[in-house]
Amino acid sequence: MKKALLIILLCSANIFAQKDLKQKIAEVVQEGKMLYRSEMASWYGTDLFLEKYKNHDNIGGYFSYQEGDNAKCVFFSKDENPKVIGTILFDNTYHIEKAKSELAERAFSKNENDLYQIRKKALEAITTDTIFKTYNNSSLNLIPIIANNEKKVYVLTGPSKTGVVIFGNDYLLTFNDKNELKSTKILHANIIPVNFGDDKENVQIASMHSHLPRTGDLITATDICTTMLYEKFTGWETVYVTSREYVSIWNCKTDELNVLTTEAFEKISKK
Repeated sequence: MKKALLIILLCSANIFAQKDLKQKIAEVVQEGKMLYRSEMASWYGTDLFLEKYKNHDNIGGYFSYQEGDNAKCVFFSKDENPKVIGTILFDNTYHIEKAKSELAERAFSKNENDLYQIRKKALEAITTDTIFKTYNNSSLNLIPIIANNEKKVYVLTGPSKTGVVIFGNDYLLTFNDKNELKSTKILHANIIPVNFGDDKENVQIASMHSHLPRTGDLITATDICTTMLYEKFTGWETVYVTSREYVSIWNCKTDELNVLTTEAFEKISKK
């Protein structure tokens, strides 16, 4: 009887562990794709806005956010109390020819003001807190996100040279309802530059990096965002992220995530 009860308890624990893992996988994919959509709007929105808006000295900065199926890249002035000086609107294809431009000046919406405030405070933290590291040939990119009653700013390191993808040297800042900084977390322990170059005869079809326990067992949302931004240029088919417990396998063609235990992955690799 005791043995049967033990088996039932172990099976129940395993079922709950599997459900918890599936939920974590779904959440990290959702967050990673949210970051990707924001960065895509910023990438293409910046080019379009600079073409159309001639007074570049008046540009104080920009941020992007999702609104329904659309993504908006909002540019604001350098004023002490900034206002919106332009908005570039994208549908979910991000095709430049379908983008809409609005150059009329206006006040921030409530959501936009919150995004501006947490971005501003994250920028202040970057310039004063020694936890943030900078490297040559790269820059820190801020991605403010408000979703699921949470306010966050992700900080990614972007390369300034072509032919390079940078994983790591990324951070997560969280804020309370009053847009006050609550916490700052280093996501990766180091910076991981990956060269893919432009040699079409020697294309790498996969990329791999590993996570220390402090980073977590799964691929991060920032890893997913970075992969989706650059996968079309690299020729990668798969990105592997290994940890002590799991191996995350990102399919660059379908933008889907599969996760295996490290033990299972090693057995498959040997075969």
